Amino acid sequence: MLALAPEQPDALNLLGTVLRQQGDLEGALALIRRALARQPQAPVYLASLGAALAEAGRLEEAVAALRGALQRRPRDGLSLRHLGQALAALGRAREALPPLRQAVKLAPDSPEARLALAHAAREAGATPESRREAEAALRLAGQDAGLAGQARFLLAALGAAAAPERAPAAYVRDLFDQYAPRFDADLTQRLAYRTPQALAALLAAQGGPAEGQLDILDLGCGTGLSGLALAPFARRLEGLDLSPRMLAEAARTGCYAALHEADLLDFLPRHPAAYDLVAAADVLNYLGDLAPALAAIAAALRPGGRALFSVETGEASPYALGEGLRYRHALPHLRGLCAAAGLALRAEQPSVLRQERGQDVAGALLLLQRAG
Repeated sequence: MLALAPEQPDALNLLGTVLRQQGDLEGALALIRRALARQPQAPVYLASLGAALAEAGRLEEAVAALRGALQRRPRDGLSLRHLGQALAALGRAREALPPLRQAVKLAPDSPEARLALAHAAREAGATPESRREAEAALRLAGQDAGLAGQARFLLAALGAAAAPERAPAAYVRDLFDQYAPRFDADLTQRLAYRTPQALAALLAAQGGPAEGQLDILDLGCGTGLSGLALAPFARRLEGLDLSPRMLAEAARTGCYAALHEADLLDFLPRHPAAYDLVAAADVLNYLGDLAPALAAIAAALRPGGRALFSVETGEASPYALGEGLRYRHALPHLRGLCAAAGLALRAEQPSVLRQERGQDVAGALLLLQRAG
């Protein structure tokens, strides 16, 4: 259609939506804006613009576009859900609740709407509502294993179900795909995140060579914040992550020789004795039972190689799933797991990993070594 009518707004918007689904957000935004230039008040184009802006991490602009769409089409359940999710991502969870409740009212059988409301209610401190909506999402998920797994995981964080041994891989992938465009600014500015630099400082203090001598694997590399901190130590630096959008951001840093999209428990066993250092900054927080991961890390290290990672800490042994949807580990139990994996503790340092709801998130930095 565009070949015959290059400025046909419906075709521009449709192609923009396709590009958004393929991850080309800048291309999507350009096409949707062209559609809006032809029909500036069209709610369907405003809704498309809001969805694309939200995925691009431009949340304030997304909120404005979605509100514009809803002024013209107030019963658009998808736009209501997108608006609520954008507000929650901005840290305005209480403001997110009315549009999300309306989205559920319009589509009571939608597990996606129920789950979005459950997450916002949790962030707003409305625990009974969060639990109720997560239970509804689980009932409605049917054969959708991804949605069901996310609902169970949220219920576990709320204390309404047993904690699984790890966060669902699909949940982690989706979380960080959505987070990728605003990850660096959000963590370093709003949440005072400095863990990669703290880990690099611990490695240097314990005699880590800073002359580019190590083959390093950066587990859960995200956008590359940890890679940039570790690069001075690296002869070769590789990154691993579940999220393709995080990996796309990491590639822009230019510090990685290779980037791999995989689960660490799948990747590490295929690379025995391949690395001098395996690092994981705020990655093991998404695993409850750390025994398989520690064994896999040890096997991927060369003799004398080192493991460097952070964990959130807590009193419950061996671990507990917090309301922030991350695991906290008891250090005495963790030390035992490290020893069982053949990793000798070389240094352990308490650390504030980030801020959350204005409170310090307590953690620890650990440096361990495989026997030479």
